[in-house]
Formats: sequence, C-alpha cells, structure tokens
Amino acid sequence: MSLETTVRAYLDHLSVERGLSRNTLASYQRDLDRYALFLRESGIEDLAEVRSADVTRHLAVLREDGLASASAARAISAVRGLHRFAVRERLVPHDVAAEVRPPAPPKRLPKALDVDQVDRLLAVPAADSPLGLRDRAILEFLYGTGARISEAVGADIDDLDLDDAAESSAILRGKGGRSRVVPVGGFARTAVQAYLVRARPLLAAAGRGTPAIFLNARGGRLSRQSAWTVLHRCATVAGLPVDGPYAVSPHTLRHSYATHLLDGGADVRVVQELLGHASVTTTQVYTLVTVERLREVYATSHPRAR
Repeated sequence: MSLETTVRAYLDHLSVERGLSRNTLASYQRDLDRYALFLRESGIEDLAEVRSADVTRHLAVLREDGLASASAARAISAVRGLHRFAVRERLVPHDVAAEVRPPAPPKRLPKALDVDQVDRLLAVPAADSPLGLRDRAILEFLYGTGARISEAVGADIDDLDLDDAAESSAILRGKGGRSRVVPVGGFARTAVQAYLVRARPLLAAAGRGTPAIFLNARGGRLSRQSAWTVLHRCATVAGLPVDGPYAVSPHTLRHSYATHLLDGGADVRVVQELLGHASVTTTQVYTLVTVERLREVYATSHPRAR
C-alpha cells in the first residue's frame, strides 16, 4: 500500500471501529499527513521502508518546529497507532515505532552550548568543497542570527543584505507569517558570502533554479531534515552530545544565541525582537539559563557559598 492509502485505511478504522469524533479524526489526519510528508521528503514512499530512527527523527523535527510537548506527544501517538495498525493488518512485518516514546513535558530548556563548544562545532565543516562551504554557512547563519531551522532553509537570496559589513542583515519569516530583520554578524557574513560566491553557483547548476539561499546537492532548496542531518554530523565530529536530553539540535544553537546575548548584557526585550517572539514572557524563560550560570559562578567563587 502507498502511504496515503495506509493512512486512509487507518483513519477509516478509527472512525468505524473506534467511533472517534470528527474533531479527533481531523487531528489524527493532520498529524499523519505531516508524518507522510516527512517520510516522502526523506525518500520513503512505503511504510515498510520506515525504520525506528526515521520515527525518532520525525519527533525531533516536530520539536524543532516549535511544537509544544503535548502536541508532539499527540502526533507521535498517532504515528505509533498507524504502525500498530499496519502490523495487525500484515502490511509490515514489525512495529518500528513501538520504542519511540512521546515526549514528556520539559522541565527546563535544553542546555545551551558554551562559546568554546560553539567554536568547535562551527569549525567542523571543511571549506574546501561546495557542500563543506554550505554546511559552514548554514551553521554560522543559525548561530549568528538565532534563526529557527525552518526560517533558515526558507530564506531566499533577496532576503540577504550583506553589502555593508556594519549593516549586514537578513529577513526571517517566522511563525504566523511574521517577518523580522536581524543583524548578520561578521563570521556569519563571511561564511555566507564565501558559500554564495564559491559554492552555490555549482550546486545551483544541478537544479532548475530556485531563489533559496541554501541548496542541496541536486540544486533544490535544502530541507529541514537535511539541515538537521548536517548539524548532527558536525556535532558528532566535534564531540558534542547527539543523544539524550542534551543532544545538540538546531534549536540548541537558537538557545545558545539567546543565552550568550543575555550573558553579554543584552536587554531581554531586544532578544525578544531578535528571536521573533510575540510575547516577552516567552523570551524570559531563557533568563533561567543565565540565573543557573550565576548560581554556578557564585557557588565556586564566593567564600561563604558552601
């Protein structure tokens, strides 16, 4: 069966056999349509080709897109139900989603990288090939602008203004159709310009033409999944965690961007604008990280702290 046919059969099963409400079915369909799109973008057209790592990666992408824990848990529950159904109907031999657990509500933000860790990560891509130049550019862009992964891969050439080193900027299009202009620092500007001049034309020659900044090896727009893979590979080489609660992800760079700005004395409302948060209360959660760091410094430095 095709992915669409299997999803349709499962939704029919939920409607007829379990009598779920129309609203619940609509939620299941949205979650499963998103899952099917993720699989197709990963080159998977049949549920029998899916592996446990693919389901785990889908969960990671949901979280990188900013989906709340409860929403991500519901989406993964729908995916797990689809795979159980496929096994019962003998469409696939194994339930590869059984071991993928829905996320628990987070107690705190993922740990931000320190500056040395960021430097190690950004130094991994070798600037001696088109893909190496691209990988360095996208990592520098993510950390240098605080962009969400979807904003970075969704950005176009016309969204960049890198002519003046002192006023370099990029337009990022975030949630709810909101756009913001953010500064592009010197390191990110240098890396992106090197990529645009020395690598992007070579990558673009393999495609049909796209305004996207970041391209894949076939000349098309780089997907979120591929950008996530770039970061995972570079984090592994840099010796940074890629599994567990502190695994490095594109959102880790966004956390680090905000934390380092606040550590450097930036006002929380300025950071709010840079991150594209609609409310300052969303940004204030980042201050918890800096408070913990202050406690660590106090505990190790003050003679009466112990």
